[in-house]
Formats: sequence, structure tokens, C-alpha cells
Amino acid sequence: MSRESFFMHIQLLISVVDDDQSVRESLPELLRELGFAARTFSSAEEFLASDAALHSSCLVLDVAMPVMSGPELLRELRRRNLRIPIVFITACRDEVIRSQMLDDGAVECLFKPFSDTALLQALNKAVDDKRLI
Repeated sequence: MSRESFFMHIQLLISVVDDDQSVRESLPELLRELGFAARTFSSAEEFLASDAALHSSCLVLDVAMPVMSGPELLRELRRRNLRIPIVFITACRDEVIRSQMLDDGAVECLFKPFSDTALLQALNKAVDDKRLI
């Protein structure tokens, strides 16, 4: 197998951090259908306690979660010098919040419910951005 063929068969890991169980159950299935590997976490603290930050190609991260919010997790990852592209997701349809997330360095901020196409476009951009880091 050539080096190029080998890398084409590697599934990129997308970690999903959301306190909503229905998101944690449905999103990994969609990610797998789109060709990604997926891991889920119910909180920012659970994500930080795992090794996923070292292996994730992208983080799909809820904005509003109890204890540590999505933006707080972003700041903690930066403090630890971990540069993982982030696609924020939020049920709050507020353009001010979306603009703030993008200004803070997110690849995208999608309003729930979002389309499969919108998610795929954001993930492709995130993966491309990670290659530039």
C-alpha cells in the first residue's frame, strides 16, 4: 500500500462535546456516515480528562453547558497549547454569540438544528485549517 493510499484510509477523529444526550447519540452516527471516526463527551471536564484532545482532528462543541462552557473549554485548550479546530453548535439563534465564537477563533458556529451539508462543510474547513497549523 502506498503512503498516499494509507493516509486516505485513516479516519479523522471528531470529538463531540455536548450535554444533550440526543446530540451525543445522533451526531456520531452522522459523522460515521460522513467518513469520520467519532467520540462523544457529556461535558468539557470529561473531554479534558480523556486523551481525545491529543487525537482529535476537530471538536464539535456546544456553546452552553453546565460547569464549563464551550468558550471556556476553548480558552483552556489554548492555555494548554492545544490547537484543535472547533465547530461550535448552539440552540441559541443569536448572531452576536455566533460572531463572538468566530472572533474567538472557531471555524464555524452552527445553529441547531443544522443540516448535514452545513456540518460537513464546517468539518472540511476545520480539517483543512488543521493542516495549516
